[in-house]
Amino acid sequence: MITTARLRLRPLTLADTDWWVELHSDPEVNRFVGAYTREQATARLTAIEEQWQTRGHGLCAVELAATGEQIGRSGLNHWSQFDEVEAGWTFARAHWGQGYAVEAARAVVDWGFTTLALPRITAMIHHGNTASTAVAARLGFTVLREDTLAGRPITVHALDRD
Repeated sequence: MITTARLRLRPLTLADTDWWVELHSDPEVNRFVGAYTREQATARLTAIEEQWQTRGHGLCAVELAATGEQIGRSGLNHWSQFDEVEAGWTFARAHWGQGYAVEAARAVVDWGFTTLALPRITAMIHHGNTASTAVAARLGFTVLREDTLAGRPITVHALDRD
């Protein structure tokens, strides 16, 4: 578990399936990351659990420390097609604009550099996602390249441990 002043991050599991579907059901939330059926969520969460087991990292549920309310997700995801580890973040719309994405992502990046000794962490951001681009910039990420993910154009930002 990763903790910050306001947040707790814990590995996502299959027990989070209903919450995952609900989080991604908001058209504003899923505009860049997509919606999930229950079956798709089960498959994705199974893959996340496997990544935790095989790589020692993965995506986390982000909870408010004070209440335990799940407000989003953040964590590290290995993309085999790029052989890169990405920091990602997605939050429920009710919790946008409160600095939670920056706080959670900063904790994840710090954990990736200090505990996992990753040399580089990327942030793969779909074109037009200005909010995530702003989060990446606040964390010190810079543009690395243009690429394609799931058939959609992305800008890959990077932050090196050094």
